[in-house]
Amino acid sequence: MFGYGSLIWRPDFPFADRKEAHLPGFARRFWQGSHDHRGVPHAPGRVVTLIADTASRCKGVAYLIEHEVFDHLDHREKNGYERIDVTLEFADAHDDGVVYVASPHNIAFLGPAPSERIVAQILDSHGPSGSNLDYLLQLAAALRDIDADDEHVFELEALARSRAQHHGHQLLG
Repeated sequence: MFGYGSLIWRPDFPFADRKEAHLPGFARRFWQGSHDHRGVPHAPGRVVTLIADTASRCKGVAYLIEHEVFDHLDHREKNGYERIDVTLEFADAHDDGVVYVASPHNIAFLGPAPSERIVAQILDSHGPSGSNLDYLLQLAAALRDIDADDEHVFELEALARSRAQHHGHQLLG
């Protein structure tokens, strides 16, 4: 099972193994609404999904899990995400995997927007799992930990830090 967002730093499920992996043909984007974790129904946050992009390779982590764990993950990823079968690239091999993707056709999909608007929404959003800003900062830190280069996430992080500090917010990390 491939994780490319909060599953990188917050795997709340048992797993037998964890390895860095790439998913070719996809790019990570803050284009999915979060009505249940990093926002609320009337004020959704923004979380990542994968967008088909033949020129991209999304770096994340792959978990070896028992089939029963999917019951938990199906609930965790219920707000517009669906499981799809993929081929993952590891340092020394390729293997079959599964990933949760929120397609542009789901009800919570927000789609592209200017970076300033995405960051404004992230800074204003909070849900049962915490602030949307925390999600962005945790993701950026987790991507650095696995040496992933993600222009989209790092641009949003820099803009969010700048705007948050300008407004006198203390940031961790």
